[in-house]
This record gives sequence, structure tokens and C-alpha cells, in this order.
Amino acid sequence: MSAVFRLLFAPGFFTSSPVHTALVIGGIAAVVSGVVGCFTVLRGQSYAGHALADLSVTGGSASFLASISPLWGFAGTGVLAAGVMDVIGFRRPRGRDLATGIVRGAGLGLAALFLYWDTTSTSTTGVAITVLFGSMFTIGNSAVPLVAAFGIPALAIVTILYRPLLLSSVSSDLAAARGVRVRLTGLACLVAIALAVSLAAMTVGAILATALLVGPAAIALRVTSTPGRATLAAGLIAVAATWLGIVLAYDSFNWPPSHDGWPVSFFIVVLIFVGFVAVQLFGRSRRVTG
Repeated sequence: MSAVFRLLFAPGFFTSSPVHTALVIGGIAAVVSGVVGCFTVLRGQSYAGHALADLSVTGGSASFLASISPLWGFAGTGVLAAGVMDVIGFRRPRGRDLATGIVRGAGLGLAALFLYWDTTSTSTTGVAITVLFGSMFTIGNSAVPLVAAFGIPALAIVTILYRPLLLSSVSSDLAAARGVRVRLTGLACLVAIALAVSLAAMTVGAILATALLVGPAAIALRVTSTPGRATLAAGLIAVAATWLGIVLAYDSFNWPPSHDGWPVSFFIVVLIFVGFVAVQLFGRSRRVTG
């Protein structure tokens, strides 16, 4: 047993301050992404989540220009984009995907400009890699309270609006007939998705944030039969993939031929992908019911 333990955990893993910070921040982001991700999948808003993840590049790159934490940019841009998408989608009920695509395109155009300025007008290096693919071992422990502050509202939205979200996911007309404020509920869900994507972008990068949002939820919904169990399972799966990804990334510094280490985000996304393929091939599909 001790040999397996030494094989899995490289020397210094439990005493490394960057590892401690990565485990805490990664764990918070994973729980929020898994929980919110279940409703993202149930409501058919995976594309919206993907668009918000892409748009977080805009905020993240702008944050580096302003010399503030990228999480402020990720979250600020995401929440703003969620509001714009809701307004356009409300006015054009049949054009929600069109609204999402338009906002996404405009945001990515700004992101290209901000990333250009980051690389030509500042002394900051590696901005594009950090924003797009994350850099979990370089996050300072001072970011933990901020990450928690953004994660709590996202979880609170899902907790408070659990039944309305569930009912409107099944049928918006039925939800409206039962007194649910469908538009407000939908906007709140978009805000929760934006916050979850922001935290995922902080850890695995903006490009890969959707994998952490959708992947664990898709696995959980495949193997569980109720939304409550799926939500809990998605959070656990996301945390397991994130923490194991951190372990493997830390171990990779000792792998030949390079000692530079492999990205944490790579391991996390691969683990989620392997898990999803495994349940598709060998898992027994269960129909999720209320």
C-alpha cells in the first residue's frame, strides 16, 4: 500500500503551498461546475455555456490589462453577456441560439484585441496561455476567498430555485401555468452558468471550461435516476477529476524526458472524457425523473 502511495504522490506533494491552493480552488470550481452543469444539460443550454466560456476570454484578457485578478473579468463579462443574451432571446424567442452566436462573436472579437494589447503593450508574459488553458499552480492563496465569493451565489441560485428550474426544464408552459416566473428563472440560471464557467476558466482555462461544466454532469445524468442524485454525483465526479488531474500534473514534473510538467487542464479534461466514454460504452442509461 505504501508503495502505491509513493507511486501516486510525488515527493513534496503534501507540503507544497501551490498544490494546497490548487486543491482548494480547483475543488470549489469543480463543485460549482458540476452542480450548475446538471441544470445546464437538463435545460439544453450547453451551447450557452460554451458561448459564455468563450466570452470569458474577453474578460480575462481585459483583466490582465487592468492588472486585476482575471476572475473579475471572467465573471463580469460572463454575467453581462448572460443578461444581453437573455434580452435578445426574450425579444426573439425562436432566436436564442442566434442571440448567443451574435454575442459570442462580438465578445471574441474584443478578446482578440485585448490579447493583442496584452502581448504588445505590457510586460506580462504568457497571458494568452493562462487565459485560454489555465495555470492552476500559479494561483496565489489570496485568490481563495474571491473564488469562494463567486462560487456561493452560483450554488445559492441552484439551491433556492431548484424546483422552478426543474419544472421549467421540463416545460416552460407548465411552469408558467404553475406560477413560475420563467424568464426570471432562466436569467438566474444563465447567471449561475456564467459564474460556474468563470470559476472553471480560472482553473482549466476559458477554452476548456465547458468540459468541466458539461462533462461531469453528462456522466452523472447517465448513471443516476433523479436530478438530486445527478447533481450530487456531478459535483463529486468533477472534484475527483480535478484533484486527480492535479496529482498527475504534479507527478509529471518527474516524468522523462521533460521536467517542465504537463498542464493540469490537460489531465482534468482527459479524465472527464475517458469517464464519459466509459459510461457510454459500459454504463446503463437511466432516465432522470423528478
